[in-house]
Amino acid sequence: MSRLSYEQRRPWTVPDTLDELQGPTHGVVHLPNHLDWSEQRVYDLDNPKDLGVMYEVVIRESTTPADQRRYLNGPILRAVWHRLWLSRFVRDLWESRFPELRSAGH
Repeated sequence: MSRLSYEQRRPWTVPDTLDELQGPTHGVVHLPNHLDWSEQRVYDLDNPKDLGVMYEVVIRESTTPADQRRYLNGPILRAVWHRLWLSRFVRDLWESRFPELRSAGH
C-alpha cells in the first residue's frame, strides 16, 4: 500500500486563469500572516529577489484564489516562472493547468 505524501494530500489552490491574477506590479507589498508568518512579510516588487520569494510564498501558502488574485500578477508570473523555486509537485500542478508556463520566461 503506497502512502501519499503531505504534498499529495494537501489541498492546493490554482486559479482558473492567469488573466485573473491582477496583483501589484511594483512597489512594496505586505503579506498577511496567513500567507507569510516569517519575520520578512514585506516584499519590494522592484527587487527581483524579493518578487521571486513573494511569488513562491503566495503560490505555496495561498488557500484561496482570492489571495492569488490579490498578490500575483499573470504577466509577471509568466516572466518569472522559470526562476521560482517550487517543488516538482507544485510546478507540475500549475503547469498542467497552464501549459504555457512550461516555456514562459525563456
